[in-house]
Amino acid sequence: MVPDASFEEAMEIMKSKSIPDTPEDLSGGVMFDHTYLVDSKNLNSLVFGPDSQFSKELRELQGTMDYEEQPWTWNNNNPPSLTRTCQYTKGATKFMKAVKTIEEQTYLKADGKSYVIMTRVRTPEVPFGNCFEVVMLYKIIHYPESSSGEGMSHLTVSYNVEFLQSTMMKSMIEGSVRDGLKENFESYAEILSWHVKIADSAGMDKERLLAPLQTDHQSDIRLAYKYFCNFTVISTVIMALYVLVHIFLSRPGPLMGLEFKGLDLPDTFGELIISGILVLQLERLLSMISRFVEARVQRGSDHGIKANGDGWLLTVALLEATSLPPVSSGSVDPYVVFSCNGITRTSSVQLQTHDPQWNEIMEFDAMEEPPATLDVEVFNFDGPFDLAVSLGHAEINFLKHTSAELADIWVPLEGKLAQTCQSRLHLRIFLENTKGPETSMREYLSKMEKEVGKKLHVQSPHRNATFQKLFGLPHEEFLIADYACSLKRKLPLQGRLFLSARIVGFYANLFGHKTKFFFLWEDVEEIEELTPSFTTVGTPSLLFVLKSGRGLDAKNGAKSQDKEGRLKFQFHSFASFSKGSRTIIGLWKTKSSAIEQRAKLEEDQEDENYVDLNDVQSVLSIGDVPLSKEYTLELPIDADLLMGVFDGGPLEAKAMSKVGCLDYAATPWQDARPGVLERHASYKFNRYMSIFGGEVVSTQLRLPSDDGDGWTVYDVITLRNVPFGDFFRVHLRHNIRSVEAASSEAAAAASSGSRCEILVGIEWVKRSKFQKRIARNICEKLAHRAKEVLEAAAREIAPAVSG
Repeated sequence: MVPDASFEEAMEIMKSKSIPDTPEDLSGGVMFDHTYLVDSKNLNSLVFGPDSQFSKELRELQGTMDYEEQPWTWNNNNPPSLTRTCQYTKGATKFMKAVKTIEEQTYLKADGKSYVIMTRVRTPEVPFGNCFEVVMLYKIIHYPESSSGEGMSHLTVSYNVEFLQSTMMKSMIEGSVRDGLKENFESYAEILSWHVKIADSAGMDKERLLAPLQTDHQSDIRLAYKYFCNFTVISTVIMALYVLVHIFLSRPGPLMGLEFKGLDLPDTFGELIISGILVLQLERLLSMISRFVEARVQRGSDHGIKANGDGWLLTVALLEATSLPPVSSGSVDPYVVFSCNGITRTSSVQLQTHDPQWNEIMEFDAMEEPPATLDVEVFNFDGPFDLAVSLGHAEINFLKHTSAELADIWVPLEGKLAQTCQSRLHLRIFLENTKGPETSMREYLSKMEKEVGKKLHVQSPHRNATFQKLFGLPHEEFLIADYACSLKRKLPLQGRLFLSARIVGFYANLFGHKTKFFFLWEDVEEIEELTPSFTTVGTPSLLFVLKSGRGLDAKNGAKSQDKEGRLKFQFHSFASFSKGSRTIIGLWKTKSSAIEQRAKLEEDQEDENYVDLNDVQSVLSIGDVPLSKEYTLELPIDADLLMGVFDGGPLEAKAMSKVGCLDYAATPWQDARPGVLERHASYKFNRYMSIFGGEVVSTQLRLPSDDGDGWTVYDVITLRNVPFGDFFRVHLRHNIRSVEAASSEAAAAASSGSRCEILVGIEWVKRSKFQKRIARNICEKLAHRAKEVLEAAAREIAPAVSG
């Protein structure tokens, strides 16, 4: 017998008697799975210690009566263990009446960090109570300390129903036990949360970890001190003070050489060198001050935007990066783009640093199904329209990381430059389900049924738990269907194909030789139905073709790999090919279209932020912005015909579409003042034209040329959702003039042609250190786009003219 006062001593003795390995979860499924901000030793004492206050409060809440608890005693089995028996009358629930219960608890492991307790519960008074007993396995696992130094532990409770006698009521008994345990552990979790703080679904306290990032926890003065406290600044200040003191102490000297009153030149080479060094140092100091001010005012467009909806919510906290690789110019202005299920989030641009610190939070709107991967890429900013230079990229697979790992993770970046410099990103990622797993599972299956055209049943907790354990998947992953089939290799391999919300898996066990792999639905590029052949034993088959470079972890099961690097998997000998293929192809098509729909929804939500075109103010003062000529075109199209590209008709829409302008819309021309027409237009850039996408709102003026031989069109463009887009406006001018054909041969083809001049300029609304870079980038890209629009219009008009 172990007296109450010696419970802790018994735990110490158990350290040397515990089994070395932690048992696996029981096959019935996991009923309880939470992480707490308390060390495993204290959590064990709270739950299983003698006369536990937690146990008393739980009995009160559940209406337990006549509770008798025997002391812990040593059981001299091999290995020895601690055992106790508890008897009580369990309170009535909506699933069963009040019944007498006998619970036997046994410590299997207690090594000071991990505690494993097995309980056997018997209820002989219930119908068929002598036929079964419920076995539960409590596992209290030590977790590493949180970032704040608090201890952490993870409590998992799994169960199984062991039948002592055969009975025809097996399914009914299992269902009743499952429902009863589910209700019991709801109150169990509630009472336990009163005593210890529960971490959230990410295995950590999300609010506590993200709270320091919600606001600037360092003042501008403190940041300025850290930024400017370096050799460059200190040496510059000392040199400047030294020179100032020298000036005050010195007397003006006589004029020498080429000096005159008001111009004092260096008299020696030493003075010249010192002056040059001081000027360079002062210039560098001013540049640092400018960068610091811009870094404090610049913010990412997606930072701090709250997620909407119910479902799977993804929150990504971008903390910092280390050792980012240099680019050709030497300096780096990094920003990060996150992509998940077709939706992107972009961070702010950090100025000239290889070790940037963002401390920004980005949230993704609720998703109906759990995401499989998060794509991360770091770019160097070099203007809104330049092809962004990638500094490194990474893919985070949610199926290969635990929630605790994602809550504070350093991600190594891939890419030649990034791997050479060993670049890393520091992230905190939280994935939570606001609907609850049961509701999400049923809603997802209901949606899939409409696409597949057949009933999809919810799998039992035991089958789900077996599936999760087989492929090492998180608890939220649920099995949709599984089919017996063969994997085509040199010799067919008989096994089983498993389908879930995120993966396609295959498992085979041939005389102890196990084959197991899985790949993601989103990695599948194509699924083909193949006709029966000799190599597929005369049965039809399904061929999965993965995207290039994807699913490499499953390469051991691939039939082949083509020249483009695409893996191919072929399955045949289904018991019912039509049933299986319909389900598989339906799930794949739904998964593929869902990503496209989410991306389209993201674009539609951005449309809500558009300014009404009719409310844009007229631009009446255009001559204040200096314009430079970028292109001059000679086109064999009459000027009046070419002006059709500005009339809002099909020609304009087609030309704009061909140069990468999406969702183009324009208002009718209206009189702005005598002889001047005005209209407004809007469109978006595709990703090939700008990595940011971006939106355009423009105001256009059209007026006859001074000589009456053509037209002049002014276009004032405002860019939205691109970095520094609110710092400037772009001014474009098209001068389109009619010219006579240069020869009789040309005259035979067309009576006249046109000469088009494209001029561009930048109007700065705010000052920026990047003015030269942005101006060069904008002028080049937008002028080239204007040239392409006119050329595309000429190609459309030419066939009609020649006809």
